Amino acid sequence: MEDATSPRARYRAQVRTEIKEHAWRQIAGAGASALSLNAIAKNMGMTGPALYRYFGSRDDLLTELVTDAYRSLADTFRAASGEGLTGLGHALRGWALADPQRYFLVYGTPVPGYHAPDDVTAIAAEIMAVLLDACATGPAPAPAPDLDAHLAGHRAWDGGHGASEPVLRRALTAWTRLHGVLSLELAGHFTGMGFDPVLLFDAELSAL
Repeated sequence: MEDATSPRARYRAQVRTEIKEHAWRQIAGAGASALSLNAIAKNMGMTGPALYRYFGSRDDLLTELVTDAYRSLADTFRAASGEGLTGLGHALRGWALADPQRYFLVYGTPVPGYHAPDDVTAIAAEIMAVLLDACATGPAPAPAPDLDAHLAGHRAWDGGHGASEPVLRRALTAWTRLHGVLSLELAGHFTGMGFDPVLLFDAELSAL
């Protein structure tokens, strides 16, 4: 196994980082579905085969980008984990606004033909576990027996948290409502409507 501190390993890590930077710029310009390793190689002055020594396929590169994005949000959520649902909501919005392309890569339209591996899904479950902890206190949601029964059999996304069905439902309600506002805001759908999206986001948090 190669020493991670060796000059060769450091150079490899540097080139991989540069490739990812070019990938993010490409995604910002044309979307994730247009990601092309050959185009990145050309921009970097490399041959396609040379670049494929660092990422074996487009999906390998996408997985690295998605993993980085989810890990960044997981770290952001853990840092705000003691601030309750309101703190997590503001942390989510700040994270999304800081890099909208990163947000849309993981919460936007799926890339055709791409499926994230299980270890990426596990990081997403870490994020939901923090949200479930925040939703474990507070008023109980209105009864929804059909949905609760359905959730009881579909818990893979909660990372083995063990939360009750009402807490699962409260977390899902928060997740979908906050992402709804954020997705519309970041996509520019509030432009020209004459109101401040942060006030709508805060109102959703207060209602939750």
